Amino acid sequence: MTKTIRVGVYGASGYAGQDLIQILSEHPNVELIFATSNTYAGEFVPATDLRYIPSANPPLENVDAIFLALPHKASAPIAKKGLDAGLKVIDLSADLRLDSAEAYEKWYEVEHPHPEMLPVPYGLPELHRDKIAGVQAVAVPGCYPTATLLGLYPLLRIEGLSLDAPIIVDAKSGVTGAGRTPTDKTHFVEAYGNIVPYNAGRAHRHVGEIEQEIHKFMDISEPLIFTPHLVPIDRGLMTSIYVSLGYALSSDKVDSLYANVYADEPMVRLMPLGSHAQFKGVVKTNRCHISITPVTDRYIHITSVIDNLRKGASGQAVQCFNLMFDLPETEALL
Repeated sequence: MTKTIRVGVYGASGYAGQDLIQILSEHPNVELIFATSNTYAGEFVPATDLRYIPSANPPLENVDAIFLALPHKASAPIAKKGLDAGLKVIDLSADLRLDSAEAYEKWYEVEHPHPEMLPVPYGLPELHRDKIAGVQAVAVPGCYPTATLLGLYPLLRIEGLSLDAPIIVDAKSGVTGAGRTPTDKTHFVEAYGNIVPYNAGRAHRHVGEIEQEIHKFMDISEPLIFTPHLVPIDRGLMTSIYVSLGYALSSDKVDSLYANVYADEPMVRLMPLGSHAQFKGVVKTNRCHISITPVTDRYIHITSVIDNLRKGASGQAVQCFNLMFDLPETEALL
């Protein structure tokens, strides 16, 4: 007999929320009960028979789990309400990603709305699968951290990076990563034919969660250098990662290391040596493609590519949901 899990989605009209609705509407174990949108309340929810309802008082008593595709600060109070009601919570915002209220305040420059909820498992299954299974709440990682951490994980796992050299990440994302509301930078006319770096160096908020997860594996003393760019495409995200290896590992061994670590990971594909991961291979999938380029005996270039709305948000949220409810991890994702 198929297990049916009743689900509600907050923030269902945003780009990540729309992808989430599409995936859940095709999930054999999910019954969608409600989808919230204050902007589009009363309008039909695409791919369903539902209409959007306001976020104030959805019927939490009728669901088993809630997905929160909401901005930071707005998400934590809803997460608290869901947990108090005994629901499982999958939060796509930043509110539960950092392990302490102090770290959250440092990177988001605001007090955490409910610090008593911290920490919760960081929802990157390839790194923390055992900690996600069966839990009540999961923090779905940001899109840039997902691509970066998957690109680094095999080296972090064996402590194969130099402790005294910075990790340098050059990242590029499509305009959907900036949300559905257009701005003077993300409007099509402004973005088309242009590439713009922003929050360069150590200014981007995702630096905090990337470093947090790196330090769970290695105590690298140098700060992460991270520069994202807005590129004129709708979806897709690439991180070009430059690292120095520790002296116990040479660059010719790295490809074999990655092949072994990711051999049984259904959502990660290692590209053959000499080829490069690219946007087209991952768009509208929940997969991450990784390519390795040895530069010298001690230096490696890693390319890690995902769809920012799928593996970077909605698809990964469903991957976590499946683990939380003891369902096949790839259900509705392949």
